[in-house]
Amino acid sequence: MRILVFISILLCAISSHAQDRRNHTPVKPGATEADIIRMAANITPSKEQLRWQEMEMTAFFHFGVNTFTDREWGEGTENPKVFSPSALDTRQWVKACKDAGFKQVIITAKHHDGFCLWPTKYTDHSVKNSDWKGGKGDVVKEVSDACHQLGVGFGVYLSPWDRNNPHYGDSPKYDVIFINMLTELLTNYGRVDEVWFDGACGEGPNGKKQVYNWAEYYKCIHKLAPHALIAIMGPDIRWVGTESGYGRESEWSVLPLGAADQAKIADASQSDMNIAPSVDCQTQDLGSRSKIKDAKGLIWYPAETDVSIRPGWFYHSTQDAEVKTPEKLLDIYFSSVGYNSVLLLNIPPDRRGLLNKNDVNAIKGLRTLLDKMYALNFASNAKITSNGVNEKAILDQQMTTFWTTKGEKEKGSIEIVLPKPQTIDVLCLQENITVGQRIEKFRLEYKVEDNWHVAARGTTVGYKRLVRFPSVNAKEFRLVIEESRLNPTISELGLYKSPVEIGK
Repeated sequence: MRILVFISILLCAISSHAQDRRNHTPVKPGATEADIIRMAANITPSKEQLRWQEMEMTAFFHFGVNTFTDREWGEGTENPKVFSPSALDTRQWVKACKDAGFKQVIITAKHHDGFCLWPTKYTDHSVKNSDWKGGKGDVVKEVSDACHQLGVGFGVYLSPWDRNNPHYGDSPKYDVIFINMLTELLTNYGRVDEVWFDGACGEGPNGKKQVYNWAEYYKCIHKLAPHALIAIMGPDIRWVGTESGYGRESEWSVLPLGAADQAKIADASQSDMNIAPSVDCQTQDLGSRSKIKDAKGLIWYPAETDVSIRPGWFYHSTQDAEVKTPEKLLDIYFSSVGYNSVLLLNIPPDRRGLLNKNDVNAIKGLRTLLDKMYALNFASNAKITSNGVNEKAILDQQMTTFWTTKGEKEKGSIEIVLPKPQTIDVLCLQENITVGQRIEKFRLEYKVEDNWHVAARGTTVGYKRLVRFPSVNAKEFRLVIEESRLNPTISELGLYKSPVEIGK
């Protein structure tokens, strides 16, 4: 009974002041480096950010006039009648993605060419002036309906750059138009879970560039869809820094804020934030101790890793044979979801308005590989011991139950003894990020003839970390947490065999 009471007290202490946790905080003048590290260890995601992270994979649908002109970036001068899908079936899109494990989709409601996939009142460059369905069609509605019927999250991409609109570049006038379009999307299509903005800002038809009023765009979203996350050029989700599908091995979700950003954040809720933090997303180190030690504020600002299943983002028939293989997609999964980010995979519909069979087969193949790998966690029937507490929690498939160290120890170890030797080449770790992201360095060891050998090493964990290593056959394994910000937590631990050899 004393042990149970002790564990309860310790876990409550780690989770203490949970009501005070939030996804950003200022750093008070005079704070020491130790103070800042402690603060960083207690920054947590909002409930919307947590929901987003747990989805792991989102599908992107690039579809529009570019699909029919065989372009990547349209000029904005296209005749709307060129948009003519012969067999559009958005339910086929969404179901194929859901079956492959994607929990949300995002449609390019308007790309840089300014062509709108819904019959907006605010431009003639839209589906209402195409011959598709006699000008009565609405792609956005069909996608949203399919999502809501199938229980899949729905998001919209709306390009601020508009190469068609004559008012683009006349900032006040265009802002009104853009916010009106945004209002239509957020009020006419049911729940919207994510709004995706990129930062492209070229010239409009008048040769001018727009000054985007991000603060007003965010206010519109916060008012009409307060649960929707704002991605990339927004305060909730950031770009990982590459479109290759490969993220950082050391991916911190807690980032520093500079003085200018912190000065603009006066409220206590990121859901009302009207700025996107200034982050150089292409820098490899964004949140280490050296990066946060002089921070003026700290923020939970997780990474999204985007990539297309094809060389291009829109459909081109010449790329039908260049669809990424399931094995390549699995490699990308390891280096995106397995690197503490969400994978955003673009799967562009073709000119019929369907996902091409090559693309569908590729994501089906990815699902098969993932199911095969995750089917057996060799640690599930293991004997678990540690120098911490609550070891059973690492195998209960519940994020908010977790193993941790005793007292204020920042290092710890967990020993896993399997019923018999097994061949292992994948380690899966998850932290309880509702407490914070804390682990900075770890290693996995295996025992052979009473000697411990290192199988794998890693740095950050976050929501999920997958580490592949040359296969080892052993019965005894040991996870060693070498460095952490305060008490480390492990909510889940898995030992797996990959269905694909490393490098294949």
